[in-house]
Amino acid sequence: MAPARKIPQRSCVVCRTKRDKKDLLRVVLTPDGDIKFDPTGRVAGRGSYLCRNEECIKAELKKSGKLAKGLRHQVTSEELSSIARDILEQAAKAQPAKEA
Repeated sequence: MAPARKIPQRSCVVCRTKRDKKDLLRVVLTPDGDIKFDPTGRVAGRGSYLCRNEECIKAELKKSGKLAKGLRHQVTSEELSSIARDILEQAAKAQPAKEA
């Protein structure tokens, strides 16, 4: 019998809570210098992780700067807004449609 696979662990850059990689949201700095939300977790580049917790996302949007520190790159407010919009769109797609 093969040994059980280890589940990768990552830390949220805002609250520093360790969680399974699949339970966190990844933001990536691509080799081109673009910063974007990575829903697949496979885009090439330096990644930082945020909890799916609304408080962590709001804290970062209030200019905590921890995402920029994790990416080792300056993050503009426009980039943060774009990332937040992408995260919210992804969350809306993941929610099951409510029946009338």
